[in-house]
Amino acid sequence: MKLLAFGASTSSTSINRQLANFAANQVADAEVTDLDLSQFSLPIYSSDEEEANGIPADARAFKDLITSHDGIVVSLAEHNGSYAAAFKNLYDWVSRIDQSVWADKPMLLLSTSPGGRGGMTVMEAAKATFPRMGADLKASFSLPSFYDNFSPEGIADAGLADQLTMAIQALSA
Repeated sequence: MKLLAFGASTSSTSINRQLANFAANQVADAEVTDLDLSQFSLPIYSSDEEEANGIPADARAFKDLITSHDGIVVSLAEHNGSYAAAFKNLYDWVSRIDQSVWADKPMLLLSTSPGGRGGMTVMEAAKATFPRMGADLKASFSLPSFYDNFSPEGIADAGLADQLTMAIQALSA
């Protein structure tokens, strides 16, 4: 299974990218593409920009990555209760290529944050909209208090670790 894994943030130290890659690498026999969203440079979406210059090549490249993989593991960064601006802009551009942004691919939807809610507000927004935009949402998992609960070896809290394992199993089933 070819998995595309990314944190929906452009931070070079993204905790969401760490979580997405950790989870994707737990899928048995998966070939994981670790995607850094900072490699995509796009103007802010507007219909005027699209009319004047068309769809940017980086939006097309992101869509091509989605379609060339068997599944997606995305972990959402939460900025003021919503998507990070760079991710939302990329998402908006790709939706102009194809309303089925996620190409009906199986998806494991994650979120985390340093706080106790673990990005739950943005997670709820994505759970409501991503399936309408072509995500075959298999499972979701939110990790609260990232710095207390995560290490490269795994999730410290046994209950949270079990929840993540079940979510990962749902993706690969």
